[in-house]
Amino acid sequence: MLLKYCKSILFAVVPILFGLHIFVLKHAHIESTTALIDSSISTSLIVLATLEIYLLLKYFPPKWSNLATVLGIIGILVFTQCTLVKTIFSFINADYHNFIQKTLFLRCAFVFLYLSLMAVVIYLWQQTQVFEVEENRQLAIEKMNKEAELYKLRHQLQPHFLFNSLNSISALAGSRPQEARLMIQQLSDFLRITLKKEEQDLVTLAEELQHLDLYLAIEKVRFGHRLKTEIDIEEKSLTVKIPSMILQPIVENAIKFGLYDTLDETVIKITAQFDAQSNLKIQVENPFDFQTAVPQKGNGFGLKSIKRRLYLIYARNDLLNTYKEENKFITQLSIPPHHHD
Repeated sequence: MLLKYCKSILFAVVPILFGLHIFVLKHAHIESTTALIDSSISTSLIVLATLEIYLLLKYFPPKWSNLATVLGIIGILVFTQCTLVKTIFSFINADYHNFIQKTLFLRCAFVFLYLSLMAVVIYLWQQTQVFEVEENRQLAIEKMNKEAELYKLRHQLQPHFLFNSLNSISALAGSRPQEARLMIQQLSDFLRITLKKEEQDLVTLAEELQHLDLYLAIEKVRFGHRLKTEIDIEEKSLTVKIPSMILQPIVENAIKFGLYDTLDETVIKITAQFDAQSNLKIQVENPFDFQTAVPQKGNGFGLKSIKRRLYLIYARNDLLNTYKEENKFITQLSIPPHHHD
């Protein structure tokens, strides 16, 4: 990449140097053929010196401590170029050789300043490339860490549900073997789909609801008639992309709050609709008796992990909220509009 930029610079600068050299010589009343030869030789030597500086800085990048070495090498290149020009014209045109001798200091000063400027440009460009490579490496590391944390957060939520399901299967095996077999099959289907979705960060709401249906079917075998669900989803929201496997732990939390402290029938309501700002609002609502319920720490099972996962995906901390309203516990998930596509 750096060589590409340096070539571009040379292609742009060489004609300018060549034309400037001829202009100065013509202004000094130098014959056209001699001016053309001098400009061609001098410009070619400058290009070669620039490439040498490029190779030097590419393979032996300087630090500020040995900057003097770079300047010394530039000085050697300047001396070599001026000596070559003098030597060449001593054979071509002895009279012009005398002109070169008189203007040698100005030639050397110009070439030194030019090569020094090119060295600075190449060095800065090189450092920019190094910075970009390092920045990309850091971004790749951060992405890997983020993916690893997301993976960990997803799997922190699964064991709790899995252990509860296995305990329920164990309890049903003796008295209700047919329901136990059904629950094993449903659990197998649920885990199979879960494994398929592991590599997906985002899925459509429709896909997430299909996964949720399998989870609810398992829980309904476990709790029987006590668990009822009402699902009201705005049709156009079904194509919205949401984090994979985000609803199941939210609904699991609702079941824990709604069923664990009562033997009555419990209705879990799930709704999804757009608000005035085009955010997709997914709401999970469960009944909750504040007087008889066992106090819970934090926001409930898994909700802190879900908040962390949402932050890693959307870089926002306000997308998951819980609140109590009369005898209801409500969990609300928001998906920003610019993430709908």
